[in-house]
Amino acid sequence: MFSLDQLSAFVAVAEELHFGRAAERLNMTQPPLSRQVQKLERAVGVRLLERDNRRVVLTEAGRAFLTEARRLLALVETAGDLARRVDQGAAGTLRLGFTATSAIRTLGPLLRRMSEALPDVDVILHERVTPAQIDGLLRGELDLGLGRPPVDSRVLDSRIVFREPLCAVVPSNHRLATLDRPLSPSDFADEQVISYSPSQARYFHELTVRFLADSHPRIEQRVQQILTVILLTAAGRGVALVPASARNLGVEGVTYCELAGSGEPVELHAIWNRDSTSPVLRRVLAKLDDPSIPSEHQ
Repeated sequence: MFSLDQLSAFVAVAEELHFGRAAERLNMTQPPLSRQVQKLERAVGVRLLERDNRRVVLTEAGRAFLTEARRLLALVETAGDLARRVDQGAAGTLRLGFTATSAIRTLGPLLRRMSEALPDVDVILHERVTPAQIDGLLRGELDLGLGRPPVDSRVLDSRIVFREPLCAVVPSNHRLATLDRPLSPSDFADEQVISYSPSQARYFHELTVRFLADSHPRIEQRVQQILTVILLTAAGRGVALVPASARNLGVEGVTYCELAGSGEPVELHAIWNRDSTSPVLRRVLAKLDDPSIPSEHQ
């Protein structure tokens, strides 16, 4: 088996066709350079160079071997560069979980910034509700999630990346759509409300319960996804509370109404396992602070 030093020695001699110039190029003396080439030839089992006191020329085997030697040396250099870039978080893979509504305002800008600043980072996307994201983070299936609070701070870290108002969505022909003012909890008295699963959409379930606590609505539907809530509203199955960015989903047949006092703000958090050692994750978390990504102030 030959070594990288032997390959480097051969390539230098093959390109210079002169042992003295090759030795100078490699900052070594000529005798050890000659020994490296001889060891390489013994390892390969063929003569790669013809040399005498006047000239050095490549054999046919030497010309073929030179191409592969250059390729091997380039591969080693590339592998080292890749390892350094991965260690610095500039290359590698990020497994990113997101909810459907996080994709409306936050996911797109984040992916664009990552593509520009970290072009060698491959992002594998996983659409999951928040509890499934948290499960994926704990199992090591995800590196980062874009989900809803709360999280278990004993094992997970989180950071707010977007904050927006809560609003109501009602059928376009509903009486609440004609009030032309922010809606208060009392406006929902005796209304049929589409709410959220207490287990799979706990965050929006609790926002809905807190806002409507004293209005005694009729809750007959509980679902997981905000898009499903809006589609059921468009079908006339009730009214609901959703984040303001849901307006951008483009569902027809519904009207969005402000809430009196704006209700509680809806938060989107970046969530990650606090024990993660991923260099890519560290670089991506830094990108979450980029001003071009919609933030809680927008």
